[in-house]
Amino acid sequence: MIIKTENLTYTYSSGTPFEKVAVDDVNIEIQEGDFVGVIGHTGSGKSTLIQHFNGLLKPTSGKVYVNGKDIWANKGDVLKVRFEVGLVFQYPEHQLFEETVYKDIAFGPGNMGLTKREIDDRVNEAMAFTGLSEEFKEKSPFDLSGGQKRRVAIAGVIAMRPKVLILDEPTAGLDPKGRDKILNQIKEYHKKTGSTVLLVSHSMEDIARFAKKVLVMNKSKVFDFDTTENIFKRYDKLKAMGLNVPQVTNVFHTLIKNGVDVPDNVYTTDYAKERILELLSKKGGVLND
Repeated sequence: MIIKTENLTYTYSSGTPFEKVAVDDVNIEIQEGDFVGVIGHTGSGKSTLIQHFNGLLKPTSGKVYVNGKDIWANKGDVLKVRFEVGLVFQYPEHQLFEETVYKDIAFGPGNMGLTKREIDDRVNEAMAFTGLSEEFKEKSPFDLSGGQKRRVAIAGVIAMRPKVLILDEPTAGLDPKGRDKILNQIKEYHKKTGSTVLLVSHSMEDIARFAKKVLVMNKSKVFDFDTTENIFKRYDKLKAMGLNVPQVTNVFHTLIKNGVDVPDNVYTTDYAKERILELLSKKGGVLND
C-alpha cells in the first residue's frame, strides 16, 4: 500500500458563511504500482482529494499516509513527501518559468540536493520518457507548442522520480493527436518504472483505455472504488449520477436493452471486438479478422 486515507475530511472557509465540505470522510487504500483513474463531476472533490496526497492541503480532520507514514505527524516530512508524490496540475505549462527547458526540468531535482551529474541524468531520463529530444534543452519553454509545453511540465515532475505520479487532466485543451501522445507516454512510464499513477480525467475513453482501477467521487464522497471493468459494469449507477461512460459501453447496453445477448462489462473497443468475435464463433459465424 502506497497511499491510505483515514476519515479524511477537508472544509474550505471553515467557520465562515462560505464554508464548504470538499472532501467528506474518505477512506481509501491505493496499492503500489496501481494505475488508478479518478472520475467525478466538477466540484465532486477529486482535485481537492489528490492535493492531500502530497501535502499541498492539510486535512481539516483525518489522516493521510504515504508508505505507511502519517505525512502530517512531523511537519518536516511534508517536503520529502512532495518528492515522493509528484503532482501535475491541469494546464501545467502555466507553471513553467525558467529560461530554458533544461533548467525548468532540472528545478525539482535541484531542490533535492543532488549532484550536477545526477541532475543531468534525471533531466535526460525525464526528457526521454516524455518524448523530448536533445534539441529542446536550450530552447525557451515559452517558444514551444501547447503539447510540448505540457510534456516539459510533466518531465519536471518525472525528473524527481516520484513513487507516485498524479496527473490532473493532463490532456485538457490538447488535440486528439497530442492527447494520445501524452497518455501513451504516461502508460510507458508506468510500465517501465512500476510507479503508481493516478489519472484524473473527464474522458471516460481515456480512463477505460489506461486505468486498471477507478475511483469515483460524488458530492465530496467516494462513490465507488473498484477495477475498471467492475466500475463500468455499473452502467446504470454512473448514468444516474449524470456521468458519461465510454461510447462502446453505451452501445453494448443499448444492445442489451434491445434483447441482444452480449456482455454487460465491455468498456474498450478491443474488448468489444474480442467478445463479438467470440459470440460469432459460438453461433457458427464466419470470422474475418
